[in-house]
Formats: sequence, C-alpha cells, structure tokens
Amino acid sequence: MAWRLATPLAVLLSGTLFTVSALSSDGTELRPGATDLTALVQSEADAYEQLRARVQTLSDDVDELTAQVADRDVRRLQRRVEELEDPAGLVPREGEGLTVVLADSPLTTDQTDERVEYLLVHQQDIQAVVNAMWRGGAAAVTVQGQRIVSTTGIKCEGPSVTLQGVPYPQPYVISAVGDPDALQASIDGDSYLSFYRAQSLDDDVQIGWEMREEEQVEAPAYDGLLDLSYAESIES
Repeated sequence: MAWRLATPLAVLLSGTLFTVSALSSDGTELRPGATDLTALVQSEADAYEQLRARVQTLSDDVDELTAQVADRDVRRLQRRVEELEDPAGLVPREGEGLTVVLADSPLTTDQTDERVEYLLVHQQDIQAVVNAMWRGGAAAVTVQGQRIVSTTGIKCEGPSVTLQGVPYPQPYVISAVGDPDALQASIDGDSYLSFYRAQSLDDDVQIGWEMREEEQVEAPAYDGLLDLSYAESIES
C-alpha cells in the first residue's frame, strides 16, 4: 500500500506551482457559436459528481486499511504524506485574498468589426490569471470554486472549460488566498493580462474583466484524482 501513500508526494513534485494546460485545445474558442448546451454541461457535471463520490469512498477505504498496516516503511511514508498535504493542495485554506472574474463580451460580430476570438474568454486567459496569482504568492487558488493544483489541466470543451472532469460555463470566477496587494501587483505586472484588460476597456471589444479584494476566500481541499497520466515511448 506504500504506492497509495506516496501519491500526494508525486503530485507535489510533479512540477512547478504554475498551472499548465496539459490538456490544450490548441487555441480553439471556448464557446464557438451560440448553441445552448447548458443541459448537456449539467448532465456531464452530474455524472462526474457521482464518479467523484465513488472515488472518495474507495479512497477512504484504502486509507482505513493502510492505517491498519503495522509496517515501518508505511508509517514513514504516512508521516511524509502528512507533511506535504498542505503544500500539495490537499488541505483546505482560507483567508484574505483576491478574485478575478472573466466573461465573454456582450457584443456580437454584428455589433463590432473585431475578430470573434477577441470577444470570448479562452483557456489561456484563465491560465494567465492563475499563474499570475501563483507568482504573487497565493497560498491557494480556485477556479469556479474548484481547487487548482500543479497537475490541474484547463481544457476547452465546446461552450465551457473543463476542470478536473467538470465542465463549467462562463463567467469564470478565479480566487486566490493570499496578500491582496501582492496578488494585484503580480496581475498588474503581467503583460498578457495588461493586453486583456486593455481590450476590456475597448468599446469595440468589451471582454469581461473584474478584479476585487476579498476579506475572506475559502479554498476547499483538492478532491480529484491524484494519479498522474503520462506518455510512454513505443518500444520497437
């Protein structure tokens, strides 16, 4: 059972705290067209929640059985896991912080000569905010209330983005626990976000942007899958 106990350690050491899109959509739009897919998104979210509950039940069973193993190596790994649970995002965090909300432009292509991609929020826009928050010293970051960890992928899925298997429509609410001044300074100093914010003030674009300080931000513990997926070379 030592492999189960070492999983959070693998999560923490898997890379930097910068969220990357391992599940890239190659720059495709988040919501091409105006088709209403709310029912489909909700159905997928409900199915995921059922699976996540099942995974949590099985994980609890594994933890209970592991705790019963009287093995020195297991106990050593368990102590190490407990030390790393917080920095790995497996412990809830709360405190003052900052929230950024991204939303599609209210304009349509009939109302402006700007390209349609400038009117939509893309996965790289969300990633840029998350990364700036990490650089600003965030102790925890959430997107749509879901805890973001080093292995989280942000993926375009038609009219929504998918985080940890759950599809979410816009507007996208990104919150961080940390020093609000430091978080805002990091966002203000990001060149990508500076361009985005300039577009939010452009009458021909009006892409949604809101940033506010928060007295209390609650970031739940990450409760998604911890196993890492990776490519393997084909041996001849």
